[in-house]
Amino acid sequence: MTAPLQAQDGARGEDQVRAREIGLEPGILSPGPLNAITDVEGVRVGHVTLTGPGFLRTGVTAIRPHPGDIYADRVPAALAVGNGYGKLMGATQIVELGEIETPILLTNTMSVPRVADGLLDWSLDRPGHEAIGSLNMVVGETNDGRLNDIRARAVQPEHAVQAIEAATGGPVAEGNVGAGNGTVAFGWKGGIGTSSRQMPEALGGWTLGVLVQTNYGGVLQMDGLPVGETLGQFYLSDQVADDRADGSIMIIIATDAPLSDRNLERLAHRAFAGLARTGASMTNGSGDYAIAFSTHADVRRTPERRSEVSAVSDLPNGQMSPLFQAVIETTEEAIYNSLLMAEDIAYPRVDGGEPVRALPVEQVREMSAARDGE
Repeated sequence: MTAPLQAQDGARGEDQVRAREIGLEPGILSPGPLNAITDVEGVRVGHVTLTGPGFLRTGVTAIRPHPGDIYADRVPAALAVGNGYGKLMGATQIVELGEIETPILLTNTMSVPRVADGLLDWSLDRPGHEAIGSLNMVVGETNDGRLNDIRARAVQPEHAVQAIEAATGGPVAEGNVGAGNGTVAFGWKGGIGTSSRQMPEALGGWTLGVLVQTNYGGVLQMDGLPVGETLGQFYLSDQVADDRADGSIMIIIATDAPLSDRNLERLAHRAFAGLARTGASMTNGSGDYAIAFSTHADVRRTPERRSEVSAVSDLPNGQMSPLFQAVIETTEEAIYNSLLMAEDIAYPRVDGGEPVRALPVEQVREMSAARDGE
């Protein structure tokens, strides 16, 4: 099935804002210049967004840990699972070896195999990869079936290749883009969101960034404001047997701090504290995954380091706590940005389902201003 590609120029609609533009500034640490995962040097993000007539809204998002050959120069990585109702391809090898050897791709549930096929094609076609006989493709997902004809499997392998090739540094498009095109969060339109934190020099000067694909539910809180309750839309608001909190989130964490895969796993687990701050219910039907990797050159797993005993840098345990704080704050803010930068999906599903609206920005702005005494 062929679908037209929606251009990704990062342009905003009138109702799209980022959290800090309406007074939501979670945490105590300062964001990086772009307040995006691409503040971590070398990290690149690309989207392919598929929007077709009627009931088609999905896509692919690619995260490249560095612009070089990631199969040759692998990055240490780790996985943490909140609730494991998901289809994360490549998970067990990340856990076993503590590294990533391909870009990380995000899409919808039914498209994981085809996206993996495209990632495989792209990887095998790279110069110097002629002898590869095994590859661990990393593909995450959430289920966008409420807004997308997920059974049509519109995403093709070439869309995965296009997303990888489109990956750049700089500002990251958010909201209804890429793998976030058809997602829903807290009953409002979800999507892609990102944020970062820049540690002060006294704490190492490290940068940490997060990108999220939000498609889950609960009782929305934003920087401590009871947004979901105030606006009357939240899990269990009508009845106890309510599945509106089911869904998933993918959390991708990048840092330039020199971390082992063991400490990256510790870091990934802390992302769920940021998820909890947003009011996530982490229900039985939710797939909550966090993947963390380090881009620091001194921990990169080059062919030489993989073939012999090597000395690598390693931030000590006693210096991890500031990064734990950073990942909590950054995950929380990235989620807010995914909601605030999303736009209405005005058309109903072909089976008569209701349209999904974006979070009402002006009402959140008023709540924030009232809290701050403005």
